[in-house]
Amino acid sequence: MKITKQNLSVIIVTFKSDHVIDNCIQSISNEIEIIIVDNSNDYKFKESIERKYNNVKCILSSNNLGMGPGNNLGLKYVKTDYAIVLNPDVILEKNTIQTIIDGSQNINSFAILAPLSDDEKYPNYKLDAKKIKNPLNDIAFKVKSVDGFAMVLNLKRINKNDNFKNYNYFDENFFMYLENDDFCKRLVESGENIFVIPKAKIKHLGAKAVNDIYAHEVELSRNWHWIWSKFYYNKKHFGFFSAVLRGFPSFLTSILKFLIYLSLNKVKKKQIYLQRVLGFTNALIGKNSYYRPKINS
Repeated sequence: MKITKQNLSVIIVTFKSDHVIDNCIQSISNEIEIIIVDNSNDYKFKESIERKYNNVKCILSSNNLGMGPGNNLGLKYVKTDYAIVLNPDVILEKNTIQTIIDGSQNINSFAILAPLSDDEKYPNYKLDAKKIKNPLNDIAFKVKSVDGFAMVLNLKRINKNDNFKNYNYFDENFFMYLENDDFCKRLVESGENIFVIPKAKIKHLGAKAVNDIYAHEVELSRNWHWIWSKFYYNKKHFGFFSAVLRGFPSFLTSILKFLIYLSLNKVKKKQIYLQRVLGFTNALIGKNSYYRPKINS
């Protein structure tokens, strides 16, 4: 079955995202169902957003699940064959969805399609250097992974794969970071294809999904989870000793910078590098990704 607006849903995981969510929703056709999973469990947000938009359903999570588990939860409510996973700080261009639909007609088999970020300095995909060197035209091209802030999932196809049954899409051990790389890697290793459609454009604001008033707490969380997720990803796919070898230089650098900023009494910088140390240490001893930003309201 082909992608149509009637056979497509959108999943958006939010957390204190009131300041950006309207721009995201308004860039999506109102013919398409949008499912929001709100990780801040905000009843007022749910009531407001569902009252404002007829095509939006908001699900409140019982706690802060993170990106991967939040997306898995939202995907359980999808009734269509295709779903777009978006971050709340993503804005689609006017014709992005139609361009994806049109572009999909020329691809025989895919598990994931992705639009192209308009920021050329930070491409939202990774190439297999052995197969594709430099895609320069407007033709869809195969990649080994795409960033999780904008991806179209071919659920009908993915669900037929034994490795992804029962909503086993994103590994829920990741709270944030690299859950998309892991998902893409598992798909490719299962023989599936991932394509970017370069004519379909999006704007990703980048690290703006959470309101700036919580910036420092969120930054602490990002640094803890970035280090934890890198270790877990490498351990899962390449083994424990590889994870240690790849992560240890950053661990030592973080200790050194923590001590420097401690001596200089730079409180926020000290806290950031301490989080990196703790993220690595907890991953090393096998603890889960338990850290959450300390935000109470």
